[in-house]
Amino acid sequence: MSNTAILPNWENLVKKQLKTEDIYPILEKENLERIEVKPFYTDVKKPLVNLPKVEESTHLVATYHESLEEEVFAFLLDQNVENLDEKTIFVNNKDLAGHISPQEDDQYFSLIDVFNEKEATIDDQLAKELLAKEFKRSICVDISLHQNAGAAIYQQLGIALAKTKELVEVYGPEILNKLIFKIAVGGNYFFEMAKLRAFKIVFNQLSKEYGLDEVPYIFAETSLRNKAVSDNENNLIRSTLELASAMIGGADAVFTNNYLVNRSTDNSEEISFKQQIVLAYESIINVFEDAANGSYYVEDVTQQIAEKSWALFVEIEEEGGYLELLKQGIIQKKIYEQAVAEQQWIEEGKIKLIGVNLYPKLEVKKSIEELYNENEIKAVRWAEMFE
Repeated sequence: MSNTAILPNWENLVKKQLKTEDIYPILEKENLERIEVKPFYTDVKKPLVNLPKVEESTHLVATYHESLEEEVFAFLLDQNVENLDEKTIFVNNKDLAGHISPQEDDQYFSLIDVFNEKEATIDDQLAKELLAKEFKRSICVDISLHQNAGAAIYQQLGIALAKTKELVEVYGPEILNKLIFKIAVGGNYFFEMAKLRAFKIVFNQLSKEYGLDEVPYIFAETSLRNKAVSDNENNLIRSTLELASAMIGGADAVFTNNYLVNRSTDNSEEISFKQQIVLAYESIINVFEDAANGSYYVEDVTQQIAEKSWALFVEIEEEGGYLELLKQGIIQKKIYEQAVAEQQWIEEGKIKLIGVNLYPKLEVKKSIEELYNENEIKAVRWAEMFE
């Protein structure tokens, strides 16, 4: 049966069940991203090509621990460890990076952000030192902070492009294939898949402005924004879904932040990493290049996010660029307004966070005014309102 035959039958059935002819206003699901979501998809305007990633298989990254040396291939490292041969190493400690001298076969990546968001500057000396290191990817563009501070998806990507443009202006377009993007993946399952896919489109589009055809290296980590101090089991479920979004969306590396908020145990570290292992080895979703390709829904959302992100990037550039707008407090205010609207939805129960504002419903203990500051980009968990 053709799609055109299915659709009227589906509409008629829903009209009958809802006892109204005007079903679409009821079925529409509002979202803070202002993305149009239809209740039923039969096609996509312009099917996308396969969106490649840099790594053939998504790296499953664990915080370094001696006991994991045998079974783990990729580590996040913030202390010096000798003889880590044939491993992929993500370095997130500035001092440690200074002591590393990679050999030809070593796979070192820097996760050290060269932007200072508070002072609206690039640490030029640090950037030059990292570029001189010959890491596989030496400059990190970190937008995980922006997600955890409450930025919309299109804001995160628009800002990632604007930060990239700042780097290109200082170090030239050849820096594009030296970048690694640290992105936090939230709990909106399909939207987050679309986020990573949309970023590949807009980054590639930016690279073409310089006569290149680059793909971004994406290091995706689980979000802190939707985690709660006293809700460990739900945190675990949330971060598992986030990891799945990241792998299906085509991340090059994934990392699980500890599901225990503000503390850590050996057991919680192990379980957090093994979430990745279960997903990768039970469902093999880390080996696909673009697993969401062909889903009408994800394709449509991907294209909408890409268009909105590019439009914001152009707007930022026309107004003077990322650093200039940071100095003026405009970037902070944009994120603040989005974050506050999101927190109001949490307070009203429009965004449901089980164990926090649903089953049981906790009392509000901190106001939005106490949590947020329009002059600062800072991470705020939704649940802090109730803790």
